[in-house]
Amino acid sequence: MSLEWRGAAVAPDDEMPSPEAWEPVSVPGRPEKFAGAGAVAYETTFSDPREESDVHTLLELVGAYAQTRVWCNGELLASHDAYFEPLRVRLPESEQYRVVVECRRPADRFGGLHATDQLPSERCVPGIWWDATLETRPDPCVSELSVQPQVSEADGTDATVAVSATVLTAEPLDDRVTLSLRPEGDVRGGGMMDRARVSTDDETTTVTYTMDVRDPSLWWPHDHGEQSRYVLTAKLGDDEHSVTTGLRTVSYDDGLRVNGETVPVRGVTLLDPTAEDVARAVDANANLVRVRAQGTPPEVARACDDHGVLLWQDLPLSGPGSFDSDRGTDLATRLDATYAQHPSFAAVGVHDEPVSSYADGLGSGVLDRLRFRWRAWRASYDSGDAESVAATVDSVPTFPVVGPPGIDPDAATLYPGWRYGDTADLPWLCSQFDVGGVVAGFGAGSLGTPTPGDSPGFDSACHDRHVDGGLNESQAYQAGVVRAVAETLRQCSAPLIVVDSLRDVGDAGMGLLGADGSEKTAFSVLADSYEPTQVVLSDSAPGEQDIVVLHDRPEKADLTVEWDRNGDREQAEHTVGPFARVTVDTLTLSAGDEVTLAATDGRTVVKNEYRINE
Repeated sequence: MSLEWRGAAVAPDDEMPSPEAWEPVSVPGRPEKFAGAGAVAYETTFSDPREESDVHTLLELVGAYAQTRVWCNGELLASHDAYFEPLRVRLPESEQYRVVVECRRPADRFGGLHATDQLPSERCVPGIWWDATLETRPDPCVSELSVQPQVSEADGTDATVAVSATVLTAEPLDDRVTLSLRPEGDVRGGGMMDRARVSTDDETTTVTYTMDVRDPSLWWPHDHGEQSRYVLTAKLGDDEHSVTTGLRTVSYDDGLRVNGETVPVRGVTLLDPTAEDVARAVDANANLVRVRAQGTPPEVARACDDHGVLLWQDLPLSGPGSFDSDRGTDLATRLDATYAQHPSFAAVGVHDEPVSSYADGLGSGVLDRLRFRWRAWRASYDSGDAESVAATVDSVPTFPVVGPPGIDPDAATLYPGWRYGDTADLPWLCSQFDVGGVVAGFGAGSLGTPTPGDSPGFDSACHDRHVDGGLNESQAYQAGVVRAVAETLRQCSAPLIVVDSLRDVGDAGMGLLGADGSEKTAFSVLADSYEPTQVVLSDSAPGEQDIVVLHDRPEKADLTVEWDRNGDREQAEHTVGPFARVTVDTLTLSAGDEVTLAATDGRTVVKNEYRINE
């Protein structure tokens, strides 16, 4: 049933909001007219929606940011403080309904990126961001259904699905819930069915049950296999409720492993995630998206499942400052439960960028490197609270601290060639500070339009230090930094790298795409650099440079490698082992040289083009 909503900016207090005037708004959404408001109230009215066979009326709000209260006909029914977790409210019987929902900005540290200046204010409006639905159900019914798959790490043949079903009933109940688990689409493996007893005198009870899965068909990242899924259906009387899930294992030990196999990760950061961004990530040859310091919309998580893209899900916690570890533990536990049904769910980050940027503007000389080391030493961070929060997540690997070198981050953010130094400083950074294994952010910014206006998160001072020119020069510089860092990290066999970021949120930014999804120069450059099998130069500077094959697949490959320097073409045959780096030849290059590298296994061809700069 669709509802008409009205909204108003309100002063947050303990009472139900009663603004002088309501304005029509779209829900779900983020009404721009309320940008900057500390609290926004939403109101809808409707008649009893139930048909003859219905007993229960349920309101579900998804993405209610960030602290939410719900009233029905003047009665406070629910409070909620985790917007990534659906809020389901059972409405009392009535002929007419007036529902008021108040959404406030967070009063604690857990507003995530939406509580910083990294996003436009109109994207941070307190509201019902993702979905609002009104349902009527018979009695008894399953009002909520969640699942948590488990697969044996040993061989992947022993799998279970833990089911939790919330049952509503108007009368004492002694019955059984029928649970069926069936493969979605044309996948290997048959269906399963079990029955779980429900006996209660209460209006609401929770039924838990664990189903064994025979001959499980596993979900894989798109560059490793198929994206098999299962549909779990719970049936009670005339009522049915279904969820879709998948089976996989994920762990981290000097590299990410999915279903026991090594998966070299090539990722992109999403600042304002959409389902379309997941498809764009695949086009860039990425196999992971990091949703930075915010909840992931359900449609984006489903898109990750569909496209075979791993999901790194951050807690909504970003920037310097202490936080309540008990509150963080509670949110981490709920976040883990919310996303556990998604086979793409692969990692959790806790505290994003916990110290202020300390090296902006430093160069590459000896004195600047000494300054960098001094500032890094002073930028200490006590990771105890972040680690205690991370310890509550047991379904996927965790990275408690995501930040710059010098604070002993679990995942480093590295910006040579942008915030400091140049791209040739990357090996020194990795060696000096023992980082470079897990890289949660790298890249450079650029203009998205010739005359940019509002550009949250874009550091124009960094840009102006490096770029002397307009749109084309800006995007060319960004592309050069992205390529140099991505290919250097891959040559070093860094197991997990994530570029910052996929798409801008303003007229300029770190994105490889403009805010409207239009490609910048760096997008195709990254897609080439992220090819699972690719041939690269060890450096695009004058001098002796190696031709290196990068092979991020679990099987060997017989390759023909070809290189063209200023029209002089040569080739060689090479057999490359699993996850190998092989030097094919060495070229002596001069400024202005144009080099094209290519490799083929007889079925597909990859190509990389360079112009050697001074």
